[in-house]
Amino acid sequence: MSIRVEEYINKQNSPQKEIIHTLRAVILKTAPGVTEEFKMGVPWYSGKFYIVALRDHVNLGFSVQGLSESEKDLFMGKGSMMRHLKFYSLKDVDEEEVAKLVGLVAEKSTCC
Repeated sequence: MSIRVEEYINKQNSPQKEIIHTLRAVILKTAPGVTEEFKMGVPWYSGKFYIVALRDHVNLGFSVQGLSESEKDLFMGKGSMMRHLKFYSLKDVDEEEVAKLVGLVAEKSTCC
């Protein structure tokens, strides 16, 4: 983990810190070889995923470039390049479902 990513995670309050740790672990486990970097003020993973802590929740962003419309509809937002999921508590994180979506995007996204 880069120093900047570690600093970002460590400065978060609960439950955001725990949510970020869990989401990060799912991404790294599900998409081996993904590169972790810090850009635009948040952790990014191979340009296909990002994690951002907000005041009362955490967003996990996904690249939707190359996905079908029905696959894009699995995410929140209407962006043509990125969409997201929101997590307000650790109980909101269904690791199996997040892993499926990470796998889908890792395989099909044409970004980067």
